Amino acid sequence: MVARTRCVAIVGVTGHVVEIEADISNGLPGMHLIGLLDTALSEARDRVRSAVTNSRYGWPETRITVSLFPASLPKRGSQFDLAIAVSLLGAAGVVPIERIAEPFFLGELGLDGRLRAVRGVLPAVVAAVEAGATKVVVPSANADEARLVPGVSVVAVRDLRQLVEWLGNDDPASFPEDEDPAPSPEPLPAESTGRPPDLCDVAGQPMARKALEVCAAGGHNLWMVGPPGTGKTMLAERLPALLPPLLLDHALEVTAIHSIAGALSPGHPLLVTAPFMAPHHTATVAAMVGGGSSIPRPGAVSLAHRGVLFLDEAPEFAMAVLDSLRQPLESGAVTVARAAGTVTFPARFMLVLAANPCPCAQVSEAAGSCKCTPSARRRYLARLSGPLLDRIDVKVTVGRSTRRELMADRRFAEPSKVVAERVLQARERAAKRLSSTPWTTNSEIPSSALHGEFRPSDTAMKPLTTALDSSTLSARGLDRVTRMAWTLADLSGKKRPEIDETSAALTLWLGAGQ
Repeated sequence: MVARTRCVAIVGVTGHVVEIEADISNGLPGMHLIGLLDTALSEARDRVRSAVTNSRYGWPETRITVSLFPASLPKRGSQFDLAIAVSLLGAAGVVPIERIAEPFFLGELGLDGRLRAVRGVLPAVVAAVEAGATKVVVPSANADEARLVPGVSVVAVRDLRQLVEWLGNDDPASFPEDEDPAPSPEPLPAESTGRPPDLCDVAGQPMARKALEVCAAGGHNLWMVGPPGTGKTMLAERLPALLPPLLLDHALEVTAIHSIAGALSPGHPLLVTAPFMAPHHTATVAAMVGGGSSIPRPGAVSLAHRGVLFLDEAPEFAMAVLDSLRQPLESGAVTVARAAGTVTFPARFMLVLAANPCPCAQVSEAAGSCKCTPSARRRYLARLSGPLLDRIDVKVTVGRSTRRELMADRRFAEPSKVVAERVLQARERAAKRLSSTPWTTNSEIPSSALHGEFRPSDTAMKPLTTALDSSTLSARGLDRVTRMAWTLADLSGKKRPEIDETSAALTLWLGAGQ
């Protein structure tokens, strides 16, 4: 007798339905798994056998064949353990085979039969619902994450024996299913995270604070250059506080990526705030864009999707790592090719770069403090290639502030809450203008639309066309400055950019000082 059930294989951020068949036949005792498996899945035979016997169910002392279809799809991970065990028990007659054919089973088995949490439950449940499933069985630790998907009944189980007793019960409704609604999309409590970084903590740097507001309002990229101690890192860390909460579909998208990476916080499965990623300068290309020996895992650019990717000491990163950012900055996605296949991860993020003006990182204003030659400074900053800087919308020089400036500015520094309200209003104006399009922020508007229905007037475009004629501005830079002009107009409450907005956007793109 052949028993069938279903599970989900995760490739990239997409779930693929896998049908699991178990057959018990005459032959030499042994369990054989087939279907293009990795090492972790090949070891499932030992985990399943121990879980079944320690749950006090007999183990068939005959030939057992378990097939995972489609055989050509690479299958990796331990989330197949539960489905394999259930199909085997169905073939052995322990559970009715008609009860295990419809639900999806996800979970890793411990040797004592307990169910352990697995990665990627959210995209797996989404794939199950798209395949017509009405019920999914998951470990209790993954139940809140699974309930984020509407239209499916989630059965949370603690161990294999509890599941088998429910499957063998004549009344399926007797199982204590938790049908509570999905948890409300609330951030972590304040007591568990401490006081969040606030923009009013940054004294001085009014130009950099304004640049931060512009970038948050339009989703633009930022480059800050200046000596140590001027507040570059503090500014970057406070950028997420200026961004509005994620829309529900964006929150589910971001949560799915972090679920695959195993980065979700227990008890708070839904990410509703913009993520912030700050990889170390020793990060590799695979760590940045995603990779792995077989099926690629999401990298920092994907974990920062719909949020902020901050590269502190940007010239210290390998040039190959920096140049790997160029494709996702343009397309909003990154494609990673490996021997097992090609995977595309979403990667629409705001890039923030911070750099010292020279290798010694000393204050050049002080007499004799910096010994770097002009050529050494040029070589240091030249590690950021021209094509990469051409994709940066706002460039700001951050200088040292005097004691008088620091003391005077503390009285006028605005908190993040005040600036975030202006950012939210600007984004709402942009969303209303773009309501009939697939875009939500100014940074997403493609070039064809910028020079079509969203093209500013000829008078407003005059500073940009002049810069284009003098080769000061590239064609890509023209598009980015035009997008920024729309953001400045949204912050000012204007319906269309005027010459003041295009001139200010051009100044920010070329590089604004204090």
